[in-house]
Amino acid sequence: MGVTIKDIAKEANVSIASVSRILSRKSGFNSKKTIKKVKDIAKKMGYRKNTAAVELVTQSSKVLAVIVSATKTNFANQIINGIHEEAYKHGLNVIIIYAGENDPQRQFEAVRTVIERSVRGILLLALDLSDESYNLLKEAGTPYIFLSISNNRGFPFIASDDYLIGYQSTKYLIDKGHQNIALTGLETTSYVGKKRIKGYLDALNEDGIIPKPEWVIDGSFTYEDGVNTLKSLGKSSEITGIVACSDFVGLGLINQASAWGIKVPDELSIISVDGTELCELVRPNLTSVTQSFYEMGTLGVRYLIESNQDDHYKKFTGLKIEERQSTKRNGKILG
Repeated sequence: MGVTIKDIAKEANVSIASVSRILSRKSGFNSKKTIKKVKDIAKKMGYRKNTAAVELVTQSSKVLAVIVSATKTNFANQIINGIHEEAYKHGLNVIIIYAGENDPQRQFEAVRTVIERSVRGILLLALDLSDESYNLLKEAGTPYIFLSISNNRGFPFIASDDYLIGYQSTKYLIDKGHQNIALTGLETTSYVGKKRIKGYLDALNEDGIIPKPEWVIDGSFTYEDGVNTLKSLGKSSEITGIVACSDFVGLGLINQASAWGIKVPDELSIISVDGTELCELVRPNLTSVTQSFYEMGTLGVRYLIESNQDDHYKKFTGLKIEERQSTKRNGKILG
């Protein structure tokens, strides 16, 4: 068996990711001394990147790997269904690896677990990789695609346009006569969060609505975010419309409103983002910006089985607003 980057990392007493960056001539935080040390050890050990072997393994393998974030939302099932159905059409099997929730170490272990196996391609679902994990993924030479998360880092992805999500959901509430509109349950410092906030603010500004800083509420797409949002706004809030950045957030809002005797949609209109089956299970049914999750899965598989992948590939799938029972024209002020 030939020398691997793992062997070199052990000999040089540095991380596998550092070796990967150095040998692939990528920028990083390694000193010139470390770079020279790694290159000298690689030369001494006779390391050669076996591109032919990588190509042979990935083309002959009948397995696709899905690395999934453990974020507490429920849209992943639709994407995975799309992956399974499309993979089956091409005679491929699917394995799923969980990578924790915003845990760089678990991400790294998940990526390493996958690249050490014979897989045709890798689908990364709602996962914002650390630089260390991404460099490890890139060095492996296995085709990959990010699903349900866009980026400005040059990674290939298939996702919804988060700017349009923020814009269209807010515009919908404005067209219903709402002026005081909150945006909640999203990671405000993330790339996705920033894009949604930009769309939200642009929609308000177009109608001459001046937002208040407290109208944008940080979170992580969870049920608890919805509950805590109403608690932070208070029963006498001026807010009459809320954009919930996941169906779980919308469910939390509805349940907390019910506990306080606030009528949805008569006193508070709620539109959620995702549009999963949860929207039909809650009462009142949630109006939603519905994403094309199943399509993301099918398109991801098609991308991986193509002969030529583009590292800078990006595609936005469709959105539609599905009006249900949680929104109403001319919502009343809470209190």
